Amino acid sequence: MTTFQRRMAEWRLPSLRRAALWVPQWFSKVAISDSPREVAMAFPHLQQPSFLLASLKADSINKPFAQRCQDLVKVIEDFPAKELHTIFPWLVESIFGSLDGILVGWNLRCLQGRVNPIEYSIAMEFLDPGGPMMKLVYKLQAEDYKFDFPVSYLPGPVKASIQEHVLPDSPLYHNKIQFPPTGGLSLNLALNPFEYYIFFFALSLITQKPLPVSLHVRTSDCAYFILVDRYLSWFLPTEGSVPPPLSSSLGGVSPSPAPRTPAVPFASYGLHHTSLLKRHLSHQTSVNADPASHEIWRSETLLQVFVEMWLHHYSLEMYQKMQSPHAKEAFTPTEEHVLVVRLLLKHLHAFANSLKPEQASPSAHSHATSPLEEFKRAAVPRFVQQKLYLFLQHCFGHWPLDASFRAVLEMWLSYLQPWRYAPEKQAQSSDSQPRCVSEKWAPFVQENLLMYTKLFVGFLNRALRTDLVSPKNALMVFRVAKVFAQPNLAEMIQKGEQLFLEPELVIPHRQHRLFTAPTFTSSFLSPWPPAVTDASFKVKSHVYSLEGQDCKYTPMFGPEIRTLVLRLAQLITQAKQTAKSISDQCVDSPASRSFLSWLGFCPVDANSSYTANDLDEMGQDSVRKTDEYLEKALEYLRQIFRLSEAQLTQLTLALGATQDENGKKQLPDCIVGEDGLILTPLGRYQIINGLRRFEIEYQGDSELQPIRSYEIASLVRALFWLSSAINRRFAGQMVALCSRHDFLGSFCRYHLTEPALANRHLLSPVGRRQVASQARGPRLSLRFLGNYQTLLSLLLAFFVASLFCVGPLPCALLLLLGYLLYAMAMTLLTERGKLHQP
Repeated sequence: MTTFQRRMAEWRLPSLRRAALWVPQWFSKVAISDSPREVAMAFPHLQQPSFLLASLKADSINKPFAQRCQDLVKVIEDFPAKELHTIFPWLVESIFGSLDGILVGWNLRCLQGRVNPIEYSIAMEFLDPGGPMMKLVYKLQAEDYKFDFPVSYLPGPVKASIQEHVLPDSPLYHNKIQFPPTGGLSLNLALNPFEYYIFFFALSLITQKPLPVSLHVRTSDCAYFILVDRYLSWFLPTEGSVPPPLSSSLGGVSPSPAPRTPAVPFASYGLHHTSLLKRHLSHQTSVNADPASHEIWRSETLLQVFVEMWLHHYSLEMYQKMQSPHAKEAFTPTEEHVLVVRLLLKHLHAFANSLKPEQASPSAHSHATSPLEEFKRAAVPRFVQQKLYLFLQHCFGHWPLDASFRAVLEMWLSYLQPWRYAPEKQAQSSDSQPRCVSEKWAPFVQENLLMYTKLFVGFLNRALRTDLVSPKNALMVFRVAKVFAQPNLAEMIQKGEQLFLEPELVIPHRQHRLFTAPTFTSSFLSPWPPAVTDASFKVKSHVYSLEGQDCKYTPMFGPEIRTLVLRLAQLITQAKQTAKSISDQCVDSPASRSFLSWLGFCPVDANSSYTANDLDEMGQDSVRKTDEYLEKALEYLRQIFRLSEAQLTQLTLALGATQDENGKKQLPDCIVGEDGLILTPLGRYQIINGLRRFEIEYQGDSELQPIRSYEIASLVRALFWLSSAINRRFAGQMVALCSRHDFLGSFCRYHLTEPALANRHLLSPVGRRQVASQARGPRLSLRFLGNYQTLLSLLLAFFVASLFCVGPLPCALLLLLGYLLYAMAMTLLTERGKLHQP
């Protein structure tokens, strides 16, 4: 035995004695844990990838959450990267859940500090950007391990592009696609540990099942939402630089991935500014000489993964197909998803605005700047703009017409106002008056013109189809109008439209230019080309890259959109009056009246009620808020589009806003056609939102009308069968009695005949022709006995009689006698009324 072998045996012997102390219960009866690394040293024949993984899997079932995390920390500290890389995919999946959504993992989207404080603090500490999990990532990153990620779980456009052997536009996928061997079906991406971790983290928001409605979870309090904020603050810092990887403090530096150069030609979806073109890889040597460039890749990767997984679900081609009414809806975002995207946009604005004034100036492009400064300038226009635009377009066109759209609205408004997240906003006054938008934001407005104009039109079309009487919907209209009414913003938008509509001059240096989205063939970290100072060209390039060169642009301040705004102003005015009418009706109708009406003592007009909305539930305070929101929204719209008071007054009168005492008697807006009245789009809106209605009555056989909610179905059917049998048996006698000209004949006619259908007010001319030929003889109807109101009234009468010691039979006789007196009086009044008719 050599000296080396003897020393190894002496060193291994104590480890053998301690090894059984760490082996889990399924492997040994001893349950005391010790350093995991000693097992690998003590049992060479067990140093297989499955041993450590099986141990952790067993512990995940048998041990509590806190103990599992403590064991994981020990494993990460004690084991080398060679053994840790075998458990890394399982660990990531056990935390964030499986890609198919079956396994929920730690369920970070529901984990809240106020509900589960211990589990929450442990999870946040473990997954913190400076915590043990990220230490594991950097430990594996230093060894250049790769992990397979299935292409089938990528967003739709990316998956379709890769399956067609076309490299996606994002450099995130370059040099990562692994085509299957001959006969294989699955495509995979070869990701480094950091990319693999962030892919799973981002996709867990999408792949996991939506939270049940019954589970009231505030997204901003959840562990996932707070982790997103921490990762953004760590890797996209607004102050200072990105902290170095944790492994560098231990003597090793995580290497930067190899430059991503595409191997095949590909089409670009999203680059649309010629000033943002990336140069070839051969031109980036001066940038890579900066040591900081070796760490910027983490910030770039984080942003690209978030944007790709959360926003890149619609390509331009897919968006154009979705305009067809027969197109099937692809990916449907949730409200939670939208809130997380809004957090990303707000942080990106703060990240981009953290550039110093001398760094943010156009001349800074020509000077040597750090990779982080270049990244701040390029983050929003290069990686976010197009994908966000298509995402918002889909949401505006497919989101339900309810109050949940507020999340989408606030996300959109957050993107439109980068000045809210600029450092200098703290020094401004906080008065109630809106602050003037500085002229320095004009380039942002112009280079995001469609975000302002096209999406504003999309919101107009939504607002015209929603119930503006609802306070939540009124608030959304108010929010949009308030943002666009900020001083100088409308002028900037109008200036951008003028630049776009400016005719292209035939100048030599312009003749060869096409407004297309250029392709790029290098990684992000590359010097910038000279900035394009032609504002008109930049606006045209922005519009054509997002909508295509054959797009038809409708100016926001043109006559077509102005007509929509005037129509919205009409509906706002009408909604204000409707809210006031509902308020007056609530004041005039106390709560007790509805109970008496239900008992039958106070008549209820079922055709006169408005469509229910949240205004009815919230009361007078809601009416006040609705009126306030709509009043201010109308004023803001007048300022934005320069509407005069005379125009608004004329439109109000043209709409017929002067309603009668309760605002319900006017017919919906309609035109007269060959077959009667035809609803206009405005009339359909009025009916859907309960603003107006037709007075519709049942015109058929009262015995055959549908069973109502206030009737007992089985009892109504039994009474119909009984009355039909009586009518068939005594039909001749009923006709003879009703033909008499004395009081008995009048009494029978009052009970056995219906009012003439010809006397009813028929709204449909078609129905009038059909009813004219209908005639019915005398008959008995017992259907009223199947009414809840009638039965409850009878029970109440018997109960009151019992209080006065009156038995059921005497009470029934008294009721019958009282009804006979009532019927005789009504018969006399009816006959007297007929005598006075002309």
